[in-house]
Amino acid sequence: MTSANLSFRQCSVSDLDTLVKISKDTFVAAFEQDNDPTDFQEYINKAFSRERLERELENPDSLFHFVYESNTLVGYFKVNLGTAQTDVHDEKAMELERIYVLEGHQGKQIGAQILQYIIQLVVEQKMEYLWLGVWEHNPKAIRFYQRHGFQKFGEHPYYIGTDEQTDWLLRLEV
Repeated sequence: MTSANLSFRQCSVSDLDTLVKISKDTFVAAFEQDNDPTDFQEYINKAFSRERLERELENPDSLFHFVYESNTLVGYFKVNLGTAQTDVHDEKAMELERIYVLEGHQGKQIGAQILQYIIQLVVEQKMEYLWLGVWEHNPKAIRFYQRHGFQKFGEHPYYIGTDEQTDWLLRLEV
């Protein structure tokens, strides 16, 4: 496992096509095999549509960032502040809604470096904690977050199409 030298760039509406593609590609790679095909396709079409991602990009409280290793796009993340948060809605918190590394770039500690960058954003924004939801049947991700100090503080439903799943809510004090 080598450590990558990463750079980060906040996305704008001009990045919409690339954002749609990386969002779909990474979500499909991570979860398609664990879901009903009809529900999954319905979710992909809705959650990662051009229209929806454009609205999210235009929301000043939702921030997407592309992650690059030597000028190669290797992943992305999305954080939410204020009313853009999907559940907690605490003005002293930042939500990490999405963090994905493309398949060919996994195993290089990129996820850990992205998380450290996000924690730096939390500190710069003078927030008290970072929180996220992670699927209860994703033990690899749960272990990753717990290794970095996150603790479970609740659960909430998450829908993939009509399939109600459960996300654990995890929190990191900063």
